[in-house]
Amino acid sequence: MSDLGARAPDFRLPDVHGNEVCLNDFDRYKGLLVIFMCNHCPYVKHIREVLATFARTNESRGLAVVGINSNDASTHPADSLAKMAEEVQIFSYTFPYLHDETQKVAKAYRAVCTPDLFLYDQDRRLLYRGQFDDSRPGNDVDVTGKDIQSAVDSLLDGRDFPQHQTPSVGCNIKWKPGNEPHDTSYL
Repeated sequence: MSDLGARAPDFRLPDVHGNEVCLNDFDRYKGLLVIFMCNHCPYVKHIREVLATFARTNESRGLAVVGINSNDASTHPADSLAKMAEEVQIFSYTFPYLHDETQKVAKAYRAVCTPDLFLYDQDRRLLYRGQFDDSRPGNDVDVTGKDIQSAVDSLLDGRDFPQHQTPSVGCNIKWKPGNEPHDTSYL
């Protein structure tokens, strides 16, 4: 797990429309949720409809959401930029869905799986790194987003932050050959 209080690493990545998006584009928001995700992962598929609603609901409250796909699309074609654009349309994502082709951003954030969630305050200090909720594909627990919603509510309402944070669970990021992180102490 990344250290709470760590600054959000900068990024400049293309979205599905070819526009560059960077960390500073979200300066006006009270909080920023960076979620490493992809199209093919069953864990992301499991939450994506509720994630889309969560993002729409919380944006008006002052939370920005950005999705980043760092998977190697040459080995996982469902995670290509073209397929990402389809995903945005199908699920009506209102947040930018970015392509991290070099995988440098995933390494900078120390992301390990999809979905992997990082919530930052207005100063872009890490407050929460953990799961969306307790639901998993096939476990018969409803997808609610309760864990991340609790963290967002604490941030936006100025309440004490949850001390217990359950790590994200999902598929590992599909690293390009030779591009795997050398520092695996956080895995």
